[in-house]
Amino acid sequence: MKRMMVVALVAATLPSGLAVAHEGAVPPEAEATQTITGRGFGHGRGMSQYGAQGAALAGKNVQQILDFYYPGTGVGKATGSVRIRITADSTDGVRVMSVSGLKLRDLKTNKVYTLPVASNRNQWSIDPHGTHGTQVRSFDAKKRTWSLWRTLTGMAQFEGPAVIGLVMPSGAQAKYRGALRAADVGGAHLDTINVLPLETYLRGVVPREAITSWRPAALQAQSVAARTYAAYHRKRAGSRAYDLCDTIACQVYGGYSSEKASTNAAIAATAGQIRLYRNTPIIAEFSSSNGGATTAGTVAYQLAKLDSWDAYPGNKNPNVTWSTTRTSAQLQAAFGVGKLKGVSISRRTGLGPDGGRVTRVVATGAAGTRAFTGDQVRANLHLKSAWFVFGS
Repeated sequence: MKRMMVVALVAATLPSGLAVAHEGAVPPEAEATQTITGRGFGHGRGMSQYGAQGAALAGKNVQQILDFYYPGTGVGKATGSVRIRITADSTDGVRVMSVSGLKLRDLKTNKVYTLPVASNRNQWSIDPHGTHGTQVRSFDAKKRTWSLWRTLTGMAQFEGPAVIGLVMPSGAQAKYRGALRAADVGGAHLDTINVLPLETYLRGVVPREAITSWRPAALQAQSVAARTYAAYHRKRAGSRAYDLCDTIACQVYGGYSSEKASTNAAIAATAGQIRLYRNTPIIAEFSSSNGGATTAGTVAYQLAKLDSWDAYPGNKNPNVTWSTTRTSAQLQAAFGVGKLKGVSISRRTGLGPDGGRVTRVVATGAAGTRAFTGDQVRANLHLKSAWFVFGS
């Protein structure tokens, strides 16, 4: 017969005001399960995306939303272009669909060639050649063969049409505005970099990072945050061939196919606007939901404070609270101390329900005792956030 883990909870308060909750989770057998409840989804720093929607529902405008989530920052402007690494294009070169007006730019000489159009020539490719050169080839759809068109001593990019179809490793097309550049990363592989205006880039970001039916003020806040985040990383790219990637490791970017009318309007309404701290673009972090309180970061504008908008009535935030289960085997693998004797949460932030986010966890097992941060436990147990309680 399976038994649930025994959990004891004792709360105290340190002189510092930080709440401490000792939650002992003792797994009696490998197949037992432990319930874990929590709040929020993500790191909680900066803007809560559901919180921005809650604020918009409460009648707040974009500047009021941004002032709350990025306190002490001012309004600035950003223009220019960005370079986005297309991570899913893992082929050796850059392959695109042939279309009228497609051009090739030799990035070493800056010479531009208009590529010939023929009924049987339906694809073009920039492939690695030699140490740092490239070969430009065309594909004959009837003969099913590739033909060399030109050899270059450096890198190149496709440009010209308003939208270019990038051929992915699967054979499917992904459409992008701007130029598609081949970048030399060493070895036989070339990275694919989408180079395009910052405002155009946002049209492929905001609908992937927010819910497109949200109130205009929430989508405008997301637009400013995403624009600022891009400006921040562009400033720090240095000699790297790109400024940002297109995944959650940076901010999600889906290109032309992701564009929506509501988010395009929000981007246009905030054209060029970013947030500054000491005249420099801030790291405008955001996450899905903060669970009711923001998290302090390493910069002055990332403060820990309660947030009533995250769970504002009518917001329909599915991540304010959550519940999941983990087996004893999963817990043992996460903590790495052998057969578990107990797990205790020894420190929290002290802000919000249950004492706030976890900052320190101690696990004791047959192989010894180890301490973890809340974020480490979150990652090891694949939880939505570091705001969690064992056994509730």
